[in-house]
Amino acid sequence: MDQELPEPEPDERVTSREQDAVRLLLLIDGACEGVSNADRADPGLETAVGVVRTQVRLQKLDFWLRNPDYLADELLTKHESSGEARLLELAGQILDSEEPEVRSYPMLRYHFGAYEPLDDALAVLRSAGLVARRRRGTVARVRQHDYFLLMPGRTVAREMIRQAPAFQYYVDRIGLVLDLADGRGGSQLKKQQYLQREYAEAARGDRIGSVSTRARARLAQLRRQAAGEDIETGEHG
Repeated sequence: MDQELPEPEPDERVTSREQDAVRLLLLIDGACEGVSNADRADPGLETAVGVVRTQVRLQKLDFWLRNPDYLADELLTKHESSGEARLLELAGQILDSEEPEVRSYPMLRYHFGAYEPLDDALAVLRSAGLVARRRRGTVARVRQHDYFLLMPGRTVAREMIRQAPAFQYYVDRIGLVLDLADGRGGSQLKKQQYLQREYAEAARGDRIGSVSTRARARLAQLRRQAAGEDIETGEHG
């Protein structure tokens, strides 16, 4: 279920409306699932090419996109459970760089986890005819928001990437985020993110703190373990 939450004070914002609009357009483009003929029968959705269902899912995917340190730490967790060396390498690419410092945009902690108001950024996309939002429920109680990517939105997203290769960063990170999400819904992703101490213990209304120091220490330990295993198995060359 979606939850309407209060807007933070203006000086708490850490990204501009335009930055959020670009990031959300690329996220919706990358994360959307197919739409049905019934969806397209809704006025305004005739050109819909995909949909992200529920605000909770969009917010939780955006959390990992906005917080590379949390994304890297989740990659380490998945590496520990799967043994995939590629995941350790991907986490290292993030944590060995300044990405957690220069690319992080912390989110607020509210009653149901990480949250950041999307209305301003979505208004930019909706007014340009790139994205449409549909509410499910009643006038008195909205149960769910669905975010539809329209054909012009897909065209603009792909054109942005073509004209400004720097946006490929988001495309690459969205791919990692979706691999971690593994098709799970918003509530399941919320439970996963609550396993992080810094996330769960943040006071309501405060920004969720970084895990970069802990994640880098964890990365170093896992690398030592991997190096030791290679030596033991004679794979060190």
